[in-house]
Amino acid sequence: MKIAYITYAGEIRYSAANGFNEMSDLLPFLQNKGLDIEAAIWDDPTVDWTKYDVAILKTPWDYHQKIDAFKTWLDKIESLNVRLLNDYKIVRWNLDKHYLQEIIADGFDVIPSAFLPQGWKGDLLPLFESLKTSSIIIKPCISGGSKNTIVVHRQDAAASIDKVATLLTEGDYIVQPLMQEVQNGEWSYIFFDDTYSHTILKKPKAGDFRVQQIYGGTIDTLYPGPEEIAHAATYVEKYAKGCLYVRVDGLMVNGHFVLMELELIEPFLYLSYGENAVEQYYQAILSQIN
Repeated sequence: MKIAYITYAGEIRYSAANGFNEMSDLLPFLQNKGLDIEAAIWDDPTVDWTKYDVAILKTPWDYHQKIDAFKTWLDKIESLNVRLLNDYKIVRWNLDKHYLQEIIADGFDVIPSAFLPQGWKGDLLPLFESLKTSSIIIKPCISGGSKNTIVVHRQDAAASIDKVATLLTEGDYIVQPLMQEVQNGEWSYIFFDDTYSHTILKKPKAGDFRVQQIYGGTIDTLYPGPEEIAHAATYVEKYAKGCLYVRVDGLMVNGHFVLMELELIEPFLYLSYGENAVEQYYQAILSQIN
């Protein structure tokens, strides 16, 4: 069985603190385990997709910048009967942050959210009222890595109208309160093949809201209790059952986990932070392809 390990043409930007690179280190590990797997750039026109039985999404980190091309590519390899991990239906659902509306409607705990359609321009103050906050964070519904993400404070609402309107010429946006709990860190629970693996805490640097390492954020391993893991698993059971990989991102608000995002397409998995995560990931691949 031949497997394509899906990446992109740009530089791999993320690595764990100990230098573990989830593409350049993990691919040889999987090959040494006996998998017939090789890197393939998703939008490389020279790739012959007919030779692959399975495609595993790993680092196609520019897909949100070429979303129409990415959707076309998904359609193409699906028509060739290439099995995608995670599944096509899951990936298409997770492409756009409007999926959070479904989770909210189902009664799960999600950071309060409002959505602005492409081309919107108007008064921002009602958003502060409806979200019950003094600061909002505005980000594209199709995005990655905090690209085009801004914070607006209530006192700057009027002055920010044109800036927000300019952003909204490019697509739909999601608006959420800037939660003070971000300063305590963003929790990420990682699951493989429905089985819990590990948890990490990402903290932004002082005065920032972005938790990514490239913006100065820090990462630590967490060891949540059984009840906390079980709560995170409810999101997996409902929306991502059977997936090769799932990352459940959220905040602790008054001691209770509240979802920010379900990462089901190309999340960094922080494999070096889990005691046996690399082997567990490999075993999950075996389970999926067999």
